[in-house]
Amino acid sequence: MTISQNIAVGKYLVSPLAKPQETGGYAASVSIRSGQGSATHDRVMRFTGLFDSAAAALHYATENALAWIQERSSPVGLSCTACV
Repeated sequence: MTISQNIAVGKYLVSPLAKPQETGGYAASVSIRSGQGSATHDRVMRFTGLFDSAAAALHYATENALAWIQERSSPVGLSCTACV
């Protein structure tokens, strides 16, 4: 059974996933979708390592997706410390 929860973030739909592994623990991945119809783009990230709980795997995947989105939303040439 795969555990997922969708989160809308601006123009993106973030879908973190936690999948139980046969050896124990949970694997984390996330889908970041944007666009509609034939212009839909879906980026999928799969992370190494296992997590003790589904909640921990979902949290890790969500945080990485939000960081990816924030990185692409920042003005070109500016880092977060330069924006302050």
